[in-house]
Amino acid sequence: MLSPIIIYMKIRILIADDNKLFRELLVHRFSETPDIEVIAEAEDSKQVFDEVRKAQPDIILIDIGIPRLKGIETIKLIQHEYSKVKFIALTSRAEKIHIKGTLEAGAWGYHLKSCTFDQIATAIRQVYDGKKTVSAEVEGIIIDDYLGHHSSNSHTLTERENQILKLLAEGKSIREISEILFISIKTVGTHKQNIFDKMGFSNLAQLVNYAIK
Repeated sequence: MLSPIIIYMKIRILIADDNKLFRELLVHRFSETPDIEVIAEAEDSKQVFDEVRKAQPDIILIDIGIPRLKGIETIKLIQHEYSKVKFIALTSRAEKIHIKGTLEAGAWGYHLKSCTFDQIATAIRQVYDGKKTVSAEVEGIIIDDYLGHHSSNSHTLTERENQILKLLAEGKSIREISEILFISIKTVGTHKQNIFDKMGFSNLAQLVNYAIK
C-alpha cells in the first residue's frame, strides 16, 4: 500500500530592502528553508506595492528605511488594502519612535538586523501562525519605555528587581541572570515572581504585549 503524499504549504514572503546584497543573501538562505519561499523582492515602496498586487505574499519582511514612501507609511497603506498581508520589520533602527510607529501601523513583528537567520525564520513562522514577535533587544527598549511612562509601577520595584526585569527583557535565562548578578537561581526566581506580582503580570510576554499596546 502506498503511503499518502503530504504536501506542506510554504510561507510565501516578499523581501523589501534597498540593499541588493542583503536581499540576495536572504534569498539564498531561504532557498535552503523547506517551509519558507521568497516569491518577490522590492528595493523601494513602489516596488512593494507592485509586487503585493501581483504576488500577494503571506508576509513582507521590510526595512522601514526603504526609499520613496517610508516603511511605516507603506505598512499602513498596504494593510488598509490587503489586510491579510502581515509585516515584519527587519531593520537597523532601534529607536523607540520607529518601533512604536511601526507596531502601531500594524506590523506583526520588529527585529533588528543584528539577529541571526534562524531567529528571523522563527519570527516568520510565528507571525504566520498569528503570533506577534519582537527581538530580545526590542523587548528591552519597549519595557524601558513602558517603565519610564509608568513611574508609579517602576517605583514599586527595588533596584535589584529593575535589574532583573531588564535582563529578562534582553532574553536572559534565570541561570544566566544568577551568574551575571552573582546570586542564586532561587533568589532570581523569587525576584521574578515579586516583579510580576507587583506589576500585575503572570509572564514577560504579557508585559511586552501590554507595553506595545
